[in-house]
Order: sequence, then C-alpha cells, then structure tokens
Amino acid sequence: MINRAIFWSIIGSISIAVVIIVGIISAFFEIRHERGVAILFVIAVAAFVVSLVDFAREVRIALNDSDHYG
Repeated sequence: MINRAIFWSIIGSISIAVVIIVGIISAFFEIRHERGVAILFVIAVAAFVVSLVDFAREVRIALNDSDHYG
C-alpha cells in the first residue's frame, strides 16, 4: 500500500509540474488554457487525495499490528 501512496503522490507531482509548464507556455503564446489547466489540476488533487488515503490506510494497519504484537 505504501508503494501505491508513493505512486499516486508522484502522479500528483508530475501533474502539477505539467500544470505549471502548460500555464507558462500558454501565457507566453497567448493561448487560452483555463479549461485544460483546470482539468490537470483536478487530476493532480485527486491523485494527492488517493495517495493520502493509501498512506493513512498503511499507517492504520501498521498501528494495528503494533498494538497487536506490541
């Protein structure tokens, strides 16, 4: 599960980097980019939420094991 959390946090980070790149390039060439950047941002936030949920589940499992075998 921790691998999935890391994977989704990387996807979110890459998505944010793409949002920044698209925003700067679009502004430089005066291209409308609001809708595309908004979609990329939603994808980035969703990936971040999924990574946090996976990480929280992993922490909960680890704490349960620690309490059980403790």
